[in-house]
Amino acid sequence: MKWVRWRTGGRIIGAALLALAVSGCAVVQLAYNQAPAWSSWWINSYADLDDDQGPRTREAIDAFFRWHRSTQLPEYAAMLTRMQAQAQDNTSAAALCRWEPELRQKAEVALMQMVVPAAELAVTLTPQQLRHIDKRYERNNKEFREEYLQPDPKERREELLDKTVERLEKLYGRLDAPQRERVAQALLASPFDPELWNQERIAHQRDTLQTLRSLKVDGRAVPAAQAQTAVRDLMGRWLHSPRPAYQAYQRRLVDYNCAWMAELHNTTTPVQRKAARDKLRGWADDARALAAAGG
Repeated sequence: MKWVRWRTGGRIIGAALLALAVSGCAVVQLAYNQAPAWSSWWINSYADLDDDQGPRTREAIDAFFRWHRSTQLPEYAAMLTRMQAQAQDNTSAAALCRWEPELRQKAEVALMQMVVPAAELAVTLTPQQLRHIDKRYERNNKEFREEYLQPDPKERREELLDKTVERLEKLYGRLDAPQRERVAQALLASPFDPELWNQERIAHQRDTLQTLRSLKVDGRAVPAAQAQTAVRDLMGRWLHSPRPAYQAYQRRLVDYNCAWMAELHNTTTPVQRKAARDKLRGWADDARALAAAGG
């Protein structure tokens, strides 16, 4: 449900984990510890929760993060530790792509943990709240077009290059001129298609609203088990597109990204690889510290 951005393991979780990529431990812990409050605000910005929905939603979010902190963060730490070994040597597209199913599985586990509380909230949403979600989608789509669908193709390429280099430099430190050129050439030849991505986003939005509307019949909420099944199926469609053409596109894009990123990694210097290992070690340490701190 994009009103909570739970569809990829959660922008809720993603915001906290992103901090692992950009900050020191103290800031990371602050970001993760504030994630429940941020998540509550995020949901409210979509659904405009009422006085009954708000407290119940906050309780559900707090419970989710207690579970995530105790069960998932140790697994992220272990995964990041394994990544450190890969960062010190040359790699291959196949080796990089082996992480993708593991990451997808972790996203699915997180989503399934959210099924019951998401369904409990979904059946209480009013027609006015559904219209509020629809309006928020419209705003999001406008922002997406401004960020990824600029009319000028050159501007699109430059924006994408800047974002990609920025993310890579958070891991490796500064890229040199030949490396930046490699990234530019890789993006130029990439199958990445923001138009297709946008079509899929809009299809998800329509699917979400249709599912939410189906959870009430003649103004009455469907039984809890039926609502949970509908929400679980919807989340499954977020993770695994029901459209074969988009599935094939995703596979091409993942394979292509693994290939050019492996080639780029193999050009990195000892200093850059040390920076990557140190960064991965720091993220793992941060995840362990957050898990040990408790909820």
